[in-house]
Amino acid sequence: MELENEMAIPAIRQQRDELQARANEPDFWEKSAAESQSVLQKIKNSTDKIESYERLRKSYDAALELTEMAIEAEDESVAEEVEREATAIERDLELLRLAALLSGEYDANNAIMTIHPGAGGTEAQDWAQMLYRMYLRWAERKGYKTKVLDYLDGEEAGIKSVTLTISGTNAYGFLKSETGVHRLVRVSPFDSSGRRHTSFASVEVMPEFTEDAKIEIREEDIRVETHRSSGAGGQHVNKTESAVRIIHIPTGIITACQNERSQHQNKEVALNMLKSKLMEIKEREKLDKIEDIKGEQREIAWGSQIRSYVFMPYTLAKDHRTGFENGNIGAVMDGDLDGFINSYLKDQNSK
Repeated sequence: MELENEMAIPAIRQQRDELQARANEPDFWEKSAAESQSVLQKIKNSTDKIESYERLRKSYDAALELTEMAIEAEDESVAEEVEREATAIERDLELLRLAALLSGEYDANNAIMTIHPGAGGTEAQDWAQMLYRMYLRWAERKGYKTKVLDYLDGEEAGIKSVTLTISGTNAYGFLKSETGVHRLVRVSPFDSSGRRHTSFASVEVMPEFTEDAKIEIREEDIRVETHRSSGAGGQHVNKTESAVRIIHIPTGIITACQNERSQHQNKEVALNMLKSKLMEIKEREKLDKIEDIKGEQREIAWGSQIRSYVFMPYTLAKDHRTGFENGNIGAVMDGDLDGFINSYLKDQNSK
Protein backbone atom coordinates (compact mmCIF):
# COMPACT_ATOMS: atom_id res chain seq x y z
CA MET A 1 0.00 0.00 0.00
CA GLU A 2 2.90 2.36 0.78
CA LEU A 3 4.34 1.96 -2.73
CA GLU A 4 0.88 2.24 -4.27
CA ASN A 5 0.45 5.66 -2.64
CA GLU A 6 4.06 6.64 -3.33
CA MET A 7 3.50 6.00 -7.04
CA ALA A 8 0.07 7.69 -6.89
CA ILE A 9 -1.48 4.58 -8.49
CA PRO A 10 -5.10 5.49 -7.53
CA ALA A 11 -4.72 8.92 -9.18
CA ILE A 12 -3.08 7.37 -12.24
CA ARG A 13 -5.93 4.86 -12.57
CA GLN A 14 -8.46 7.68 -12.38
CA GLN A 15 -6.55 9.72 -14.98
CA ARG A 16 -6.34 6.73 -17.31
CA ASP A 17 -10.09 6.06 -17.00
CA GLU A 18 -10.89 9.71 -17.79
CA LEU A 19 -8.57 9.70 -20.82
CA GLN A 20 -10.01 6.39 -22.00
CA ALA A 21 -13.49 7.86 -21.78
CA ARG A 22 -12.34 10.74 -24.00
CA ALA A 23 -10.84 8.29 -26.48
CA ASN A 24 -14.15 6.43 -26.65
CA GLU A 25 -16.12 9.54 -27.58
CA PRO A 26 -17.63 9.34 -31.12
CA ASP A 27 -15.89 12.52 -32.31
CA PHE A 28 -12.47 11.65 -30.84
CA TRP A 29 -10.74 11.26 -34.20
CA GLU A 30 -12.42 14.37 -35.60
CA LYS A 31 -10.09 16.48 -33.46
CA SER A 32 -6.53 17.22 -34.54
CA ALA A 33 -4.40 14.13 -35.08
CA ALA A 34 -1.73 15.53 -32.75
CA GLU A 35 -4.23 15.98 -29.91
CA SER A 36 -5.66 12.47 -30.40
CA GLN A 37 -2.18 10.93 -30.45
CA SER A 38 -1.29 12.84 -27.30
CA VAL A 39 -4.29 11.38 -25.46
CA LEU A 40 -3.41 7.85 -26.60
CA GLN A 41 0.20 8.32 -25.51
CA LYS A 42 -0.92 9.47 -22.06
CA ILE A 43 -3.18 6.40 -21.78
CA LYS A 44 -0.22 4.18 -22.67
CA ASN A 45 2.06 5.89 -20.14
CA SER A 46 -0.54 5.52 -17.37
CA THR A 47 -1.15 1.88 -18.27
CA ASP A 48 2.59 1.15 -18.26
CA LYS A 49 2.94 2.58 -14.74
CA ILE A 50 -0.05 0.62 -13.43
CA GLU A 51 1.11 -2.64 -15.00
CA SER A 52 4.65 -2.17 -13.66
CA TYR A 53 3.26 -1.72 -10.15
CA GLU A 54 0.94 -4.73 -10.47
CA ARG A 55 3.76 -6.96 -11.77
CA LEU A 56 5.94 -6.01 -8.82
CA ARG A 57 3.09 -6.59 -6.38
CA LYS A 58 2.48 -10.08 -7.83
CA SER A 59 6.20 -10.91 -7.62
CA TYR A 60 6.29 -9.77 -4.01
CA ASP A 61 3.18 -11.80 -3.07
CA ALA A 62 4.58 -14.92 -4.81
CA ALA A 63 7.96 -14.58 -3.09
CA LEU A 64 6.27 -14.05 0.29
CA GLU A 65 4.06 -17.11 -0.21
CA LEU A 66 7.06 -19.24 -1.21
CA THR A 67 8.98 -18.08 1.86
CA GLU A 68 6.10 -18.85 4.21
CA MET A 69 5.64 -22.33 2.68
CA ALA A 70 9.39 -23.05 3.01
CA ILE A 71 9.42 -21.96 6.65
CA GLU A 72 6.36 -24.05 7.43
CA ALA A 73 7.87 -27.13 5.72
CA GLU A 74 11.35 -26.38 7.14
CA ASP A 75 12.67 -26.63 3.57
CA GLU A 76 15.97 -24.80 3.08
CA SER A 77 16.36 -25.84 -0.58
CA VAL A 78 14.40 -22.82 -1.83
CA ALA A 79 16.52 -20.29 0.06
CA GLU A 80 18.64 -19.49 -3.01
CA GLU A 81 15.57 -18.98 -5.19
CA VAL A 82 13.96 -16.70 -2.60
CA GLU A 83 17.18 -14.67 -2.39
CA ARG A 84 17.23 -14.21 -6.18
CA GLU A 85 13.58 -13.13 -6.14
CA ALA A 86 14.22 -10.68 -3.31
CA THR A 87 17.14 -9.12 -5.19
CA ALA A 88 15.06 -8.71 -8.35
CA ILE A 89 12.15 -7.23 -6.38
CA GLU A 90 14.46 -4.77 -4.64
CA ARG A 91 15.90 -3.66 -8.00
CA ASP A 92 12.45 -3.25 -9.58
CA LEU A 93 11.18 -1.44 -6.50
CA GLU A 94 13.98 1.12 -6.78
CA LEU A 95 13.20 1.67 -10.46
CA LEU A 96 9.51 2.26 -9.73
CA ARG A 97 10.33 4.66 -6.93
CA LEU A 98 12.56 6.60 -9.28
CA ALA A 99 9.87 6.63 -11.96
CA ALA A 100 7.55 8.12 -9.33
CA LEU A 101 9.97 11.06 -9.07
CA LEU A 102 9.37 11.86 -12.74
CA SER A 103 6.58 14.34 -12.29
CA GLY A 104 7.53 16.75 -15.08
CA GLU A 105 5.00 17.34 -17.83
CA TYR A 106 7.26 15.86 -20.50
CA ASP A 107 9.20 13.28 -18.47
CA ALA A 108 7.38 10.35 -20.09
CA ASN A 109 8.32 11.53 -23.60
CA ASN A 110 11.00 10.18 -25.88
CA ALA A 111 14.29 12.08 -25.76
CA ILE A 112 16.25 13.87 -28.46
CA MET A 113 19.97 14.00 -27.64
CA THR A 114 22.71 16.03 -29.33
CA ILE A 115 26.42 15.65 -28.55
CA HIS A 116 29.06 18.23 -29.58
CA PRO A 117 32.81 18.16 -28.88
CA GLY A 118 34.44 21.18 -27.30
CA ALA A 119 37.66 22.81 -28.42
CA GLY A 120 40.57 20.43 -28.87
CA GLY A 121 40.23 18.88 -32.31
CA THR A 122 40.62 15.13 -32.62
CA GLU A 123 40.89 14.49 -28.87
CA ALA A 124 37.57 16.23 -28.14
CA GLN A 125 35.90 14.64 -31.16
CA ASP A 126 36.96 11.19 -29.94
CA TRP A 127 35.52 12.01 -26.51
CA ALA A 128 32.20 13.00 -28.11
CA GLN A 129 32.08 9.61 -29.84
CA MET A 130 32.88 7.83 -26.56
CA LEU A 131 29.90 9.59 -24.95
CA TYR A 132 27.72 8.65 -27.92
CA ARG A 133 28.64 4.99 -27.45
CA MET A 134 28.01 5.27 -23.69
CA TYR A 135 24.44 6.48 -24.21
CA LEU A 136 23.78 3.81 -26.84
CA ARG A 137 24.83 1.19 -24.28
CA TRP A 138 22.64 2.78 -21.60
CA ALA A 139 19.63 2.77 -23.93
CA GLU A 140 20.30 -0.86 -24.82
CA ARG A 141 20.32 -1.79 -21.11
CA LYS A 142 16.93 -0.10 -20.70
CA GLY A 143 15.40 -1.71 -23.75
CA TYR A 144 14.99 1.70 -25.41
CA LYS A 145 15.19 2.16 -29.17
CA THR A 146 17.67 4.59 -30.72
CA LYS A 147 17.71 6.27 -34.11
CA VAL A 148 20.40 8.55 -35.51
CA LEU A 149 18.99 11.71 -37.09
CA ASP A 150 22.20 13.54 -37.92
CA TYR A 151 25.84 12.44 -37.77
CA LEU A 152 28.99 14.31 -38.75
CA ASP A 153 32.32 12.46 -38.74
CA GLY A 154 35.41 13.93 -37.13
CA GLU A 155 38.36 14.91 -39.29
CA GLU A 156 40.70 12.13 -38.11
CA ALA A 157 38.64 10.25 -35.53
CA GLY A 158 35.50 10.68 -33.46
CA ILE A 159 32.55 12.88 -34.38
CA LYS A 160 31.90 16.57 -34.88
CA SER A 161 28.27 16.13 -33.82
CA VAL A 162 25.52 13.56 -33.52
CA THR A 163 21.79 13.86 -32.90
CA LEU A 164 19.66 10.85 -32.06
CA THR A 165 16.27 9.97 -30.64
CA ILE A 166 16.02 7.61 -27.67
CA SER A 167 12.51 6.17 -27.56
CA GLY A 168 10.79 4.56 -24.59
CA THR A 169 8.66 5.46 -21.59
CA ASN A 170 10.40 8.07 -19.38
CA ALA A 171 13.41 8.37 -21.71
CA TYR A 172 13.44 12.15 -21.36
CA GLY A 173 12.73 12.03 -17.62
CA PHE A 174 15.83 9.93 -17.03
CA LEU A 175 18.13 11.54 -19.60
CA LYS A 176 17.41 15.19 -18.79
CA SER A 177 20.03 14.81 -16.04
CA GLU A 178 22.70 14.39 -18.73
CA THR A 179 22.37 17.89 -20.19
CA GLY A 180 25.59 19.82 -19.69
CA VAL A 181 29.33 19.68 -20.25
CA HIS A 182 31.18 16.39 -19.69
CA ARG A 183 34.93 16.45 -18.94
CA LEU A 184 37.46 13.73 -19.78
CA VAL A 185 40.96 13.34 -18.28
CA ARG A 186 43.19 10.66 -19.84
CA VAL A 187 46.47 9.94 -21.61
CA SER A 188 45.58 10.74 -25.19
CA PRO A 189 45.99 7.94 -27.75
CA PHE A 190 46.58 10.71 -30.30
CA ASP A 191 49.59 12.16 -28.46
CA SER A 192 52.84 10.38 -29.35
CA SER A 193 54.45 11.84 -26.22
CA GLY A 194 51.92 10.08 -23.96
CA ARG A 195 50.85 13.26 -22.20
CA ARG A 196 47.68 13.63 -20.17
CA HIS A 197 44.88 15.63 -21.84
CA THR A 198 41.66 17.20 -20.66
CA SER A 199 38.78 17.27 -23.15
CA PHE A 200 35.22 18.51 -23.08
CA ALA A 201 31.99 17.67 -24.88
CA SER A 202 28.46 18.98 -24.43
CA VAL A 203 25.30 16.91 -24.21
CA GLU A 204 21.90 18.43 -24.86
CA VAL A 205 18.68 16.54 -24.16
CA MET A 206 15.17 17.70 -24.97
CA PRO A 207 11.79 15.96 -25.01
CA GLU A 208 10.33 14.85 -28.29
CA PHE A 209 6.91 16.45 -28.59
CA THR A 210 4.02 14.56 -30.13
CA GLU A 211 1.92 17.67 -30.54
CA ASP A 212 3.09 20.98 -32.01
CA ALA A 213 -0.01 23.13 -31.69
CA LYS A 214 1.71 25.32 -29.09
CA ILE A 215 4.59 26.19 -31.39
CA GLU A 216 4.22 28.24 -34.52
CA ILE A 217 7.35 29.05 -36.52
CA ARG A 218 7.09 31.67 -39.22
CA GLU A 219 8.69 30.89 -42.56
CA GLU A 220 10.54 34.21 -42.50
CA ASP A 221 12.16 33.22 -39.17
CA ILE A 222 13.96 30.18 -40.55
CA ARG A 223 16.65 29.55 -43.15
CA VAL A 224 16.75 26.10 -44.72
CA GLU A 225 20.03 24.78 -46.11
CA THR A 226 20.54 21.49 -47.95
CA HIS A 227 23.74 19.49 -48.41
CA ARG A 228 24.97 15.99 -49.02
CA SER A 229 24.76 13.62 -46.11
CA SER A 230 27.93 12.35 -44.46
CA GLY A 231 28.83 9.91 -41.76
CA ALA A 232 26.96 6.95 -40.34
CA GLY A 233 23.98 6.89 -42.66
CA GLY A 234 22.21 4.35 -44.81
CA GLN A 235 22.25 3.64 -48.51
CA HIS A 236 21.09 7.14 -49.45
CA VAL A 237 23.98 8.96 -47.79
CA ASN A 238 26.24 11.05 -50.08
CA LYS A 239 24.14 10.50 -53.21
CA THR A 240 21.91 13.58 -53.26
CA GLU A 241 21.64 16.85 -51.38
CA SER A 242 18.93 15.42 -49.13
CA ALA A 243 20.41 16.45 -45.77
CA VAL A 244 18.68 19.48 -44.27
CA ARG A 245 19.87 22.08 -41.78
CA ILE A 246 17.42 24.63 -40.35
CA ILE A 247 18.60 27.87 -38.74
CA HIS A 248 16.16 29.70 -36.50
CA ILE A 249 17.18 33.29 -37.27
CA PRO A 250 15.85 35.04 -34.10
CA THR A 251 17.76 32.72 -31.74
CA GLY A 252 20.53 31.23 -33.89
CA ILE A 253 19.41 27.73 -32.90
CA ILE A 254 20.31 25.09 -35.52
CA THR A 255 18.76 21.67 -36.08
CA ALA A 256 19.67 19.14 -38.75
CA CYS A 257 18.63 15.78 -40.12
CA GLN A 258 20.21 13.61 -42.79
CA ASN A 259 19.12 10.02 -42.26
CA GLU A 260 15.57 10.03 -43.60
CA ARG A 261 14.96 8.89 -47.17
CA SER A 262 14.15 12.25 -48.72
CA GLN A 263 14.86 15.95 -48.37
CA HIS A 264 11.20 16.53 -47.47
CA GLN A 265 11.32 13.99 -44.64
CA ASN A 266 14.62 15.38 -43.35
CA LYS A 267 13.16 18.88 -43.33
CA GLU A 268 10.08 17.72 -41.44
CA VAL A 269 12.19 15.99 -38.79
CA ALA A 270 14.53 18.99 -38.45
CA LEU A 271 11.55 21.32 -38.09
CA ASN A 272 10.00 19.14 -35.38
CA MET A 273 13.36 19.11 -33.60
CA LEU A 274 13.44 22.90 -33.72
CA LYS A 275 9.94 23.06 -32.26
CA SER A 276 10.98 20.65 -29.49
CA LYS A 277 14.07 22.71 -28.70
CA LEU A 278 12.16 26.00 -28.59
CA MET A 279 9.44 24.48 -26.42
CA GLU A 280 11.96 22.93 -24.02
CA ILE A 281 13.80 26.25 -23.60
CA LYS A 282 10.53 28.12 -23.14
CA GLU A 283 9.39 25.69 -20.42
CA ARG A 284 12.78 25.46 -18.70
CA GLU A 285 13.31 29.21 -18.56
CA LYS A 286 9.64 29.83 -17.71
CA LEU A 287 9.23 32.27 -20.57
CA ASP A 288 5.85 33.58 -21.68
CA LYS A 289 6.54 33.55 -25.40
CA ILE A 290 8.84 31.78 -27.84
CA GLU A 291 9.99 35.24 -28.94
CA ASP A 292 11.61 35.72 -25.51
CA ILE A 293 14.21 33.01 -26.19
CA LYS A 294 17.65 34.51 -26.71
CA GLY A 295 19.53 31.36 -27.70
CA GLU A 296 22.46 32.04 -25.36
CA GLN A 297 25.23 29.42 -25.47
CA ARG A 298 27.43 28.21 -22.62
CA GLU A 299 31.07 27.60 -23.37
CA ILE A 300 32.04 23.92 -23.66
CA ALA A 301 35.04 24.27 -21.39
CA TRP A 302 36.48 24.22 -17.88
CA GLY A 303 34.23 25.49 -15.10
CA SER A 304 30.91 24.58 -16.66
CA GLN A 305 31.15 20.77 -16.49
CA ILE A 306 28.49 18.68 -14.74
CA ARG A 307 30.56 15.49 -14.61
CA SER A 308 34.19 14.43 -14.87
CA TYR A 309 35.51 11.11 -16.16
CA VAL A 310 39.08 10.42 -15.07
CA PHE A 311 41.08 7.57 -16.65
CA MET A 312 44.52 8.68 -15.42
CA PRO A 313 46.21 8.83 -12.88
CA TYR A 314 43.24 7.07 -11.20
CA THR A 315 39.83 5.94 -12.45
CA LEU A 316 36.74 7.80 -11.31
CA ALA A 317 33.54 9.26 -12.73
CA LYS A 318 32.13 12.02 -10.51
CA ASP A 319 29.01 14.15 -10.84
CA HIS A 320 29.74 17.66 -9.60
CA ARG A 321 26.08 18.48 -8.90
CA THR A 322 25.28 15.60 -6.55
CA GLY A 323 28.71 14.30 -5.52
CA PHE A 324 27.87 10.79 -6.73
CA GLU A 325 30.97 8.79 -7.74
CA ASN A 326 31.73 5.52 -9.50
CA GLY A 327 35.30 4.22 -9.60
CA ASN A 328 34.53 1.60 -12.24
CA ILE A 329 35.07 3.87 -15.24
CA GLY A 330 34.82 0.94 -17.66
CA ALA A 331 31.32 0.10 -16.46
CA VAL A 332 30.27 3.74 -16.69
CA MET A 333 31.46 4.01 -20.29
CA ASP A 334 29.54 0.79 -20.95
CA GLY A 335 26.30 2.51 -19.96
CA ASP A 336 26.15 2.06 -16.18
CA LEU A 337 24.65 5.50 -15.55
CA ASP A 338 21.76 4.65 -13.24
CA GLY A 339 23.61 5.76 -10.10
CA PHE A 340 24.22 9.23 -11.58
CA ILE A 341 20.66 9.54 -12.90
CA ASN A 342 19.10 8.30 -9.65
CA SER A 343 21.15 10.69 -7.51
CA TYR A 344 20.20 13.61 -9.74
CA LEU A 345 16.46 12.80 -9.61
CA LYS A 346 16.51 12.39 -5.83
CA ASP A 347 18.46 15.62 -5.43
CA GLN A 348 16.04 17.55 -7.63
CA ASN A 349 13.03 16.07 -5.87
CA SER A 350 14.34 17.13 -2.46
CA LYS A 351 14.61 20.80 -3.45
